Amino acid sequence: MRWLRILLLFLLMVQPLQAAVPEPLDDRLRTLLHDAIASSDSFADRFEAEVWLLDMSQRLAKTLPDDAERLKLLKAIHYEASRAELPPELVLSVIQVESYFDRWAISVAGAQGLMQIMPFWLKEIGHADDNLFHVQTNLRMGCTILKYYLDMERGDLIRALGRYNGSLGKFKYPNKVFKALRTRWYRQ
Repeated sequence: MRWLRILLLFLLMVQPLQAAVPEPLDDRLRTLLHDAIASSDSFADRFEAEVWLLDMSQRLAKTLPDDAERLKLLKAIHYEASRAELPPELVLSVIQVESYFDRWAISVAGAQGLMQIMPFWLKEIGHADDNLFHVQTNLRMGCTILKYYLDMERGDLIRALGRYNGSLGKFKYPNKVFKALRTRWYRQ
């Protein structure tokens, strides 16, 4: 009975958001969201979890149509970004530019996974037998590397993104990330 009141309260709180959504949430997605929110420990509070997961889930739905996979990925992104003290929306933008959310992506240079981590990093900050196609490992390494470069560049995100991509001093890659952030992931 308590979960029904929580769900009703949730539905009342997100009513304005649903007006902008072309399709209503189905029962399966509602249940998955409820479970995801209940087990989210990287959010300041339950309301923040509800709003962020619902908003980002809707934005990512066309790219990752499977509700459970999408919510699991969003929770992992939020957790690892928060752990590294990075905005989760920035990490979403980097992933969009790097792999377009393809966890199996491999670049021509050999970078792997969602955040396109070069295998040499396994020896530097991980264990040689870690798997860069494992979402949690890839996100943890990618967020750690990006935060390291951001600290190295004293908060200069353009230079940090250039270092992350191996294009320090050029603006093409940082501009792609900023465009993704501005047009898809920035929360207004």
